[in-house]
Amino acid sequence: MALSRADTSVLGRWWWTVDRWTLAALLSLVGFGYVMLLAASPGVAARIGASSRDLFILKQVFFLAIASGVMVSISLLPIKMVRRLALLGFAGALLMTMATLSIGVEIKGARRWLHLPGMTLQPSEFLKPCFAVVAAWLLSEGKTLGIRATAAACGLFLVVAGVLAKQPDMGMLMVVGSVFFAQLFVAGVNLFIVGLCGAGGVLAGIGAYVFFPHFQSRIDRFLDPAAGDTYQVTVAMEAFGHGGLLGVGPGEGRLKGMLPDAHADFVFAVAGEEFGLAICLLILTVFGFVVLRGLLRLLGEKDMFIILGATGLLTQFGLQAFINMASALHLIPTKGMTLPFISYGGSSVVAVALGMGMLLALTRRRLARMEEE
Repeated sequence: MALSRADTSVLGRWWWTVDRWTLAALLSLVGFGYVMLLAASPGVAARIGASSRDLFILKQVFFLAIASGVMVSISLLPIKMVRRLALLGFAGALLMTMATLSIGVEIKGARRWLHLPGMTLQPSEFLKPCFAVVAAWLLSEGKTLGIRATAAACGLFLVVAGVLAKQPDMGMLMVVGSVFFAQLFVAGVNLFIVGLCGAGGVLAGIGAYVFFPHFQSRIDRFLDPAAGDTYQVTVAMEAFGHGGLLGVGPGEGRLKGMLPDAHADFVFAVAGEEFGLAICLLILTVFGFVVLRGLLRLLGEKDMFIILGATGLLTQFGLQAFINMASALHLIPTKGMTLPFISYGGSSVVAVALGMGMLLALTRRRLARMEEE
């Protein structure tokens, strides 16, 4: 893109201030999402009806295109607009997440989705990035509002936690809680309060194990495979072994046809079978690059809102990727969480794009800093 540093248009200023390395890494994940869609979808499309195969694929292609546009568009926004967008998004997503408790579609014993014409929406996916930015805004106001700002942030977190536990969606709650915990720590909140939050998280985990049978079952099956059905994990591990170092080749995987969630929760196993360990390590490297590059971008940053907002979004992005890949590799108990930009799912891919668009906007170099350089 031939844009001069003297170009003062919105696009010109964006090009010279946005982190182009992070943008390129994220777009590469979107590109690999297209590849994995073609690799993993045929078997799934066959199970839901061969006649709907093309529609099944085109729908995700459409969502990936929308996600790319959303990410780039939001990265153009100034910080004030990012904050306003997060506030509006948080309010809307929270209301819709609450609505799932009464009018939501029940799938596998959980009410997390709203049925809309032509699609199913999971509003809690949008709640994650918006809450991270709203919490960052409240915590950054600590010097002005004092303990009231921290109390307000904690109050919002408790509301979000209550709604997610009611659905129930303990995996989503764990991610949101981990993000908020990281933000509290970076904000310099009293370590005693941070410790109480950590202890509360441990107690919440114990409570989830005691009161939610499906959560208990996943833990038990992870610790003792004989305790229940571990079919998908077993097939996924076979897929990694079958793929070896370089994989069996695009479209040549046979075990993906045996994985009901090959296009979603276990897409990493499909990558392992068809493209091998080398590509799996490359995917891991790209996710790690985005997180580390984002954190390095914050060095020298003095605006606490930017620091906390970017920290929350990076923690969320990295943790979600880790949970998906570690679940497929049987390193942690299985959890239905998508691999950002790669797994199938409209709500997930657009919500991740929303979060990464806000990250790119927050970490853009300010014009004053460019003049100093």
